[in-house]
Amino acid sequence: MAGYDIKRLLQRLDWLIGSPSFGSVYPTLHTLLKDGLVDVSVAHNEERPSRKVYSITLAGQQALQAWLDQPVEPGISLKEFLMRLMLAGNLSHHGLVAYLQQRRSEVAARRPKLEKVARSEENTALGRQLAFDYGLAAAAAELAWLDRTLERLSP
Repeated sequence: MAGYDIKRLLQRLDWLIGSPSFGSVYPTLHTLLKDGLVDVSVAHNEERPSRKVYSITLAGQQALQAWLDQPVEPGISLKEFLMRLMLAGNLSHHGLVAYLQQRRSEVAARRPKLEKVARSEENTALGRQLAFDYGLAAAAAELAWLDRTLERLSP
């Protein structure tokens, strides 16, 4: 993809994972290029200006796989969870299931703690009550999704 296309893709996912600025996309691509993790070619088009198209190299694929294969620290952010999930095609079936099971365990362990705090904060400001309600609803929805997904992935 061209740098502009990468930025547009990330902008479409902004609500899910956040979006880097244009000022960070190109320096990152240049670093990846310098490190041999991507190649660049020029795509010529008679109707438009030429574009630099970046492609992942074998070394880049290996680095991506090494990152995905690293044990995931407990309590990773939702953003990192979703970023890894978006790259799930690079995980083995077993690795994906283990990743989802770990996430399920973490969310299930956090939910009772959040319920306890929410109960103890019943007489607080409406905004805090709404935030706790949202957190509980999000945890319930994530657990339901994880259960459905793990069931779908089971042999």
